[in-house]
Amino acid sequence: ARCGAAAAAEDGADSSGRRGAEAWSDTPLERLSLGGHRVVSVFLGSIMVLGFLNNLLVLVLFCRFKTLRTPVNMLLLNISVSDMLVCVCGTTLSFASSLHARWLYGRRGCMWYGFVNSCFGIVSLMSLSVLSYERYSTLLVYNARVSDYRKPLLTVGGTWLYSLLWTAPPLIGWSKSCASCRWCSPRWCATCSAGCRTAWSPW
Repeated sequence: ARCGAAAAAEDGADSSGRRGAEAWSDTPLERLSLGGHRVVSVFLGSIMVLGFLNNLLVLVLFCRFKTLRTPVNMLLLNISVSDMLVCVCGTTLSFASSLHARWLYGRRGCMWYGFVNSCFGIVSLMSLSVLSYERYSTLLVYNARVSDYRKPLLTVGGTWLYSLLWTAPPLIGWSKSCASCRWCSPRWCATCSAGCRTAWSPW
């Protein structure tokens, strides 16, 4: 209800001539206690450190052992890269903000946070979907084992292009990143404005 009221107030301000940048506010829509911030910081910090180290280990093993460089593992490598980028480029921002109990990076930081988490997340999801189909196909045609890197590489490139198609427009002014009471993310449709606000406000 509080999120909807804030969104309605912002929509009213916009209709009377205020621009999105002018309506930006770092004031959180919902607040956590200091203890709540500390708990969130612990979880985010654990995800950030373990996610980075585990995915980095996958990259090191992939580079070190040539036998791992199979066409199918290109998709696994793509998932590791995207997950590691989320830890480095996205989780670091939310972790630092949780430590200070407020968003530290302003409107542009919100746009960036929404972009990287959505973009890299979609890449991982699409890669997992393609990987599951590939495993299904392998079970059906188990004897057709050809070391063809063209299809996996095209698939990897396709996941990134597809993700950018959905997440890049807010960076160039088409739509925007908004927060549905929790995290910044691209506003996927015009009808969701009642639940969104151009602010990062997880607390």
